[in-house]
Amino acid sequence: MGDFKEVYSKYKTRKNGLTDLEASQRLEINGKNELLEDKKDGPLKIFLMQFLDLLIILLIIAAIISYIIGDIVDSVVIIIVVLLNGIIGFIQEYRAGKAIEKLKSLVTTDAVVKRNGEVQKISGVELTIGDIVIVEEGDKVPADLILIDVIDLKIDESSLTGESFPVTKSNVSVLDIDKDSHDDNMRKSIAYMDSNVISGHGTGIVMDIGMNTSIGKIAQIIGEKDEDTPLQKKISSLSKTLGLIAIVVCSIVFASQYLKGSPIVETFMTAVSLAVAAIPEGLPAVLTLTLALGIQQMAKSKAIVKKLLSVETLGSCTVICTDKTGTLTLNKMKVRDARVSNNLKSYEIATLCNNASIKDGEGIGDPTDVAVMLYGEDNGYKKLELEKTHPIIKEYALDSIRKRMTTIHENDGKIAIFSKGAPEIILEKSKYIDKNGNIEILSKEDRKKAIEDIDMTESALRVLALAYKQVDNDFQIDNQDLVEADLIFVGLLGMMNPPAEEVKDAIASCKAAGIKVVMITGDHQSTAASIAREIGILSDGKVLNGNDMDKLSDEEFNEIAGDVEVYARVFPQQKVKIVEGLQNHGHIVSMTGDGVNDAPALKKASIGVGMGNGTDVAKESADIIIQDNNFTTIIKAIKEGRKIFDNIKRFVKFQVSTNIGAILTIVSASILNLPIPFNPAQILWINILMDGPPAQSLGIEGAEKDIMDRKPRKGDILSKNTLIKVIISGIVMAIGTLALFIYEDPIHNKEIAMTVAFTTFVVYQIFNAFNNRSNSDEKNKFFWISISLSFLLQLLVIYLPFLQNVFKTTSIGYFEWILIVIISTTILISEKILNIFIKE
Repeated sequence: MGDFKEVYSKYKTRKNGLTDLEASQRLEINGKNELLEDKKDGPLKIFLMQFLDLLIILLIIAAIISYIIGDIVDSVVIIIVVLLNGIIGFIQEYRAGKAIEKLKSLVTTDAVVKRNGEVQKISGVELTIGDIVIVEEGDKVPADLILIDVIDLKIDESSLTGESFPVTKSNVSVLDIDKDSHDDNMRKSIAYMDSNVISGHGTGIVMDIGMNTSIGKIAQIIGEKDEDTPLQKKISSLSKTLGLIAIVVCSIVFASQYLKGSPIVETFMTAVSLAVAAIPEGLPAVLTLTLALGIQQMAKSKAIVKKLLSVETLGSCTVICTDKTGTLTLNKMKVRDARVSNNLKSYEIATLCNNASIKDGEGIGDPTDVAVMLYGEDNGYKKLELEKTHPIIKEYALDSIRKRMTTIHENDGKIAIFSKGAPEIILEKSKYIDKNGNIEILSKEDRKKAIEDIDMTESALRVLALAYKQVDNDFQIDNQDLVEADLIFVGLLGMMNPPAEEVKDAIASCKAAGIKVVMITGDHQSTAASIAREIGILSDGKVLNGNDMDKLSDEEFNEIAGDVEVYARVFPQQKVKIVEGLQNHGHIVSMTGDGVNDAPALKKASIGVGMGNGTDVAKESADIIIQDNNFTTIIKAIKEGRKIFDNIKRFVKFQVSTNIGAILTIVSASILNLPIPFNPAQILWINILMDGPPAQSLGIEGAEKDIMDRKPRKGDILSKNTLIKVIISGIVMAIGTLALFIYEDPIHNKEIAMTVAFTTFVVYQIFNAFNNRSNSDEKNKFFWISISLSFLLQLLVIYLPFLQNVFKTTSIGYFEWILIVIISTTILISEKILNIFIKE
C-alpha cells in the first residue's frame, strides 16, 4: 500500500484503520450507514385521506341524501363505490413508500474492514467515515470509498451510472482528493455503494455513508411526493364542474317548484334526486373496472401494472425517455464486426486467451471477455474442449498499463502463445501476419489497412486485436518481453452492446403514434449516438452530454430540451432535470429504466416503466414493470392505455349526456309550468340503470382501428367538440322526452304520461350507448348482454305490480311503444349528423 498521508489525514484515519473506540465515537456523531426516511403517515391516516377528494365527498353526501329519502339501494351502491375507491387509493399510496424501503435494504450487507490493525468482517451499517475497507471480486461495495490500493480492480457501475462496461479503478491522486466526486479523475478513484466488483481487489477509505453516498442522494430524490397523474387531474376537474352544476340546478329546481306551491318535501326529494343524478357516481366504478380489465390484458403481454391510473397515463404520453443499457440494448457485449485474415485462428485465440467461462448456458466474467469467448464458441470452438488439448501453462494478465493479455499453452509438444489487447499495442508487437495459414511479413500496407480497420470505433465498437505465435518447448516463457515479441497478427474484433430484437420496429411504431423516444444513458456520446441512429431514435435531433448540460442554465436547457434526442454521460440528478425540462414543454413523459440510477427519474416522470431484470429499486419506483424486458411490450401497453382512455371518454360522454338530458328535461318542464316528468324514484332508477350495465360495457370496448396511427390525445376528458355533441345530445333527449310527455297529457293522464316519459328517456340511453361504441374489430359480447338486461329491467319496472308501486308506473300499450321507439331513434340520427360537422 502506498503512502497516502494527505488522504489519511483528510479522513482522520491510518493504515491500520480505526480503533474500536474511534469507530464507536464516529458512529455516535455520523450515525449508521443506512438510509433514513421522513416520518410517514400511518395506514389509518392514509386510508382516511382517500375520502377528502371532492368527488368522494359529493358521493358520500349523495349516499346520505339517498338514505334520507328512502332509497336504500342507491345509498348502498354509492357507499360501495366510495369504499372501493378508498381501498384502491390506499393501496396505491401505501405502495409508493416502498421504494425508499427497498433502497434501505440494499445497504444491509457485510463489509471487510481493518480495525485495530486486524482484518475483520462487520455489518455494513456499522461502517463509519475513515474505516479502511477491503473489496474483492464478487463483493458489493458497502459505502462510498476513496481507493488507495487497487490491483486490477474492475467495478460494474451499470445499475448506478448507466455505464455498459466495468470501470477500471485506480488509486486516488493527491492532486484530486479535494475535487468533486463527479470529476472524471475522481470517479476512477471512487468505489460507489451498491456497485459490484467484477474482478481484482482493492482497499479504500470510507468517504461517505448512508444518505450522503451516491445511492443515498438518489434515495432522497425518490422520497419526494408523487404528482397526480393526468387522469387524476382530469377527473378532479370534471368532478368539480359536475358538482357545481348539481348545486346550481338543484337550487333552481327547488326554488322554482317551491314558489309554484309544490309540497316542500316532494320538491326537496326531487331536487336532491336530481343532484344524485347530476353526480356520476358510476365514474369511479367504471374507471376501476376499465383499468382492472386493461391490467389483466397487459399482464398477458408481460406488463405488470402497480398503479391503476398509470395505464391511462402511459396511453397519453408524448415522450418516452429510455435508458440504453438493458432497455434498448441487451446489456451483453457481442462481437459485431470481425476484420481477420484467418478465421479459424481468430476463433482459437478468442477462446483460449480468455478468462471467461460458461455456466448453465450463461457467460461469466468480464463482458468483453465473454463476448470474445462466445465469438469462438458460436463458431464451434468450445473452451472446455480446447483447454484439454491446449492446457494453459502461464498467463500475463491484462491491466491498464499493459493493455493486453497473453496466455501460454502446451500444443502437441510445442508452446502456443496467444495475445489479445489494444490494437495499437498488438500491432506494435507483431512482425508477421497470418493470411489464411500463410505466414507473411507484416508489411506497411498491412499495417495501414489494420489502422484503417481500427476506425470501427467510429461506429461505437470496442476494438481488440488478436495475435499469436508458436515456439519450441525450450522457449523462455518467463521472459515477458520475449514472449510478446514478433507476434503473428490475425486481425481485429469489434464489439458492442447490441440493440434488443424488435426495438427498431417498436421505435418506428412510437413515431407513427406521435410519440418521441429520447435515449438517456451514462455511456459515451459516440456509443449512444451510434446505437440511437441504428434503431431510429436519432435523426435530425441533437446529442447532448452531461458535462455540456451542466454548463447550461435552466432557461437555456429548457429551450433546447424538446430538440435533444440523445443524452450521454448523464448522472441520476440530470435525468430528473431532463424529465422536468420535457414536462415544462407540456409533454407527458414516460421514463423507462432498469438500474438504481433510473429510479429518481422513474418517480419524477408522469409514468415510470421498470424492466423485469432491473434492480429492485427501479421496479419499486416504477408504475409499470415490463417482465420480458422487451421495449416492444411498452408499445402494447401504450395501445392498451389509449384504449382505456378512449373507453373512459365513452363512459363519461354517455354519462354526462344522460345527466344533461335529465337536467334539461326537468328544468324545461319547470320553466314551461309543466309537472316534473320523473319522480325521485324514477330519477334514481335512471341514474342506477345507466351507471350500471351499459356504462360498464362501454368501459371494455375494443381498440379503435386507427388507435396507433394518431397522435396522443391531450386536454380534458371532454374536449370542446365532444362537449358540444354531448350538450346537443342532451337537448335532443330533453325535447323528445318532453314532446311525448306533453302528447300524453300529463295534466289529465299523469301516470301514463310520466311512465311514457320515463321509458322514453331510458330507451334514449339504450340507443345512445350505441352512439358511443368504438370502431373496432374486437367483439364486445357484454355490450349486448348489458343492453338486453337494461331493457328487461325497464320492462319489469313498468309491468311488475310490485315495482309499479315503488316507481309509480303503469302498463303501456303497443302504440305508446311505437312512439317511444320512433322518438328515441332521433338520438341515433342526430349523432350521425353531428359526426359529419363536428370532429372530436
